[in-house]
Amino acid sequence: MEFAPDGPMAIPLWINGRACLTMGERFFDVVNPVSGEARYRVPMCAAGEAAQAVAAARDAQGAWAAMGLSARQVCLGRLADGLERYAGHFAKLLSQDSGCAEADAAAEVAAAVAGLRTLAVGETGVAGLVVDAGRPLAGLVEAAVPALLAGATLVVKPSPQAPSAAFALCELATRADWPAGVLNLVHGDGPVIEGLCAAGVDRLRFVGDAALGARVGELAGKYGTAFAAA
Repeated sequence: MEFAPDGPMAIPLWINGRACLTMGERFFDVVNPVSGEARYRVPMCAAGEAAQAVAAARDAQGAWAAMGLSARQVCLGRLADGLERYAGHFAKLLSQDSGCAEADAAAEVAAAVAGLRTLAVGETGVAGLVVDAGRPLAGLVEAAVPALLAGATLVVKPSPQAPSAAFALCELATRADWPAGVLNLVHGDGPVIEGLCAAGVDRLRFVGDAALGARVGELAGKYGTAFAAA
């Protein structure tokens, strides 16, 4: 993480297995709703950053699919082990972003660990995954695992209100020897979602509030991108 101009520390993007800094025109402060403290901020990306992330996912998809299901399960298992090892750190990130109770944050991390160890195979390809602030880690994992097991690569767009755990999960996946480009992350709102669709993701999935999901679905519809919400 690096400092954004005149503000708190910025959470970078994660593209092709590494942190990627961008100096956008807008930043969103991640404010703890209980304390009112802004510990981090995220750059509000647009089409260019979305296209970079989709290209990295597209480049990685063939080799990831060719690994076979059992090898992908091993990768997910290593990530589950790492998440379990750093459960306290991830719970702290969730609490700092959302102001949730320590026990609730720990329960969400535990649900994410369990989710990484499940076997539920979805569709392959390159997918965009938009996650709201309700369950920023467990919701991400539950939606991502079936796609990853099927051989899909992902571009994740977490909520600007709760991005820290998603970024840390991408970093942890690289430390667990995941191939570069399998799991990517961009920040933002409508423009970056449109950018994912314009860059040619095979489908877009939303996890969270139904009203927000409807708005994301409208953006996907403008580009004829397959869309699903949970």
